[in-house]
Amino acid sequence: MKTYIVGNWKLNFTVGEASIYLHKLLKALPNYRDIEVVVAPSTIALQPLSLQVDRHKMKLAAQNAFYRDYGAFTGETSFLQLRGVADYAIVGHSERRYIFGEDDKTTQKKVAAAIRNKITPILCVGETESERAFGETVDVISDQLIGGLTDVADDDLDKVVIAYEPVWAISSTKAAKLAAPDEVAEAVALIRKILVDTYGEKSAKEVPILFGGSVNPSNAGAYLTVPGVNGLLIGGSSLILSEFTDIIEVAKRVKS
Repeated sequence: MKTYIVGNWKLNFTVGEASIYLHKLLKALPNYRDIEVVVAPSTIALQPLSLQVDRHKMKLAAQNAFYRDYGAFTGETSFLQLRGVADYAIVGHSERRYIFGEDDKTTQKKVAAAIRNKITPILCVGETESERAFGETVDVISDQLIGGLTDVADDDLDKVVIAYEPVWAISSTKAAKLAAPDEVAEAVALIRKILVDTYGEKSAKEVPILFGGSVNPSNAGAYLTVPGVNGLLIGGSSLILSEFTDIIEVAKRVKS
């Protein structure tokens, strides 16, 4: 299985700044056979960057999209419109859930829409600090994972990537703290068990599981060596060229 290094640029970079950054990033990266490098720019930058990107080195992801293919939905961008532009789409990110109020039903529809339009959804699941404190981690992850995958058939499961993203460990949150590798291992094992129980071992073992939560060059190696972790979802460090390329180099060393 490949190692996935996904950079979520969030609401950063103008179209021009994104283009310059992508140019520098492409120049710095060789072709990796076993590492899938993905960056997720803002929606407005996706189309021009899709004409610039070298897909042998890197893929593009959408940060968000709407689950209906077309219709009277002012201001939305559909997965159908992103087809051929983005290879991946981040779905169910904690900021979509907790800032924009998206529930598991919405996430479920987005996962299905992505697969329908030949875009790989990166389904994010993870608990908040209060949910963890009240012992609700298992229930939250189970609900978000099963809810998001409700419309995914057995033979489509290999078209999905899962990202464990504990909200309490995201650097943009007020109470962020680093997740210990053993905490990540427990959550990843839980996710794999749910997948096995739902889809069977053969299908479940093909699903990549990423970790996201204040990942930087200093801790990337520790997270990548956690049993069951197949890659990283990176926020702030993906905006800094030297840090992002350092993380990719760490992934290369761990892989080899």
